[in-house]
Amino acid sequence: MSFELPRLPYAYDAFAPLLTAETFEYHHGKHHQAYVNNLNGLIPGTEFENADLVTMIKKAEGGIFNNAAQVWNHTFYFESFSKSGARQPSGTFSDALKEGFGSLESFKEQFTRAAATLFGSGWAWLVESEDGSLRILQESNAGNPLRQGLKPLLTCDVWEHAYYIDYRNRRPDYLKAFWEIVDWDIISSRYQ
Repeated sequence: MSFELPRLPYAYDAFAPLLTAETFEYHHGKHHQAYVNNLNGLIPGTEFENADLVTMIKKAEGGIFNNAAQVWNHTFYFESFSKSGARQPSGTFSDALKEGFGSLESFKEQFTRAAATLFGSGWAWLVESEDGSLRILQESNAGNPLRQGLKPLLTCDVWEHAYYIDYRNRRPDYLKAFWEIVDWDIISSRYQ
């Protein structure tokens, strides 16, 4: 199986000035593409040659895991945004956020803290457990909650390549921009 870089459902400049076209050109067009290329170069002749990304995330180690997870993580991240999407959660997902975190604002504060305090590079995740409860996780490097049997709902990429062009080393400023482009309808549709 060969993988291709997924097309974004919006233009690279859709979220400027919060995240600029140059950031998307590098983040999606170069970094995400590099993970796809690396994975395609690693899997021929291995047990994962015909596997999907989720199988590789759950079972592979080393370079195959790292690149498969980064392809999946980045696709999931980029698909969480839209120019005109819902800026507030609704329905049962909104209720679950309130039950789990007290309020949307409290959730955003806790998630932002997890993203801001993750040492080095990685991902902050909102996940759903088997019982429907919600949790926030920090995962270093290519970490993905699918390995723990959890269902990802939202992620924030805190590798510097996600924000360095626009925000340099100001991760908290990037995190403020992140909340301005998340489409809560997309996140809600991933819940249960």
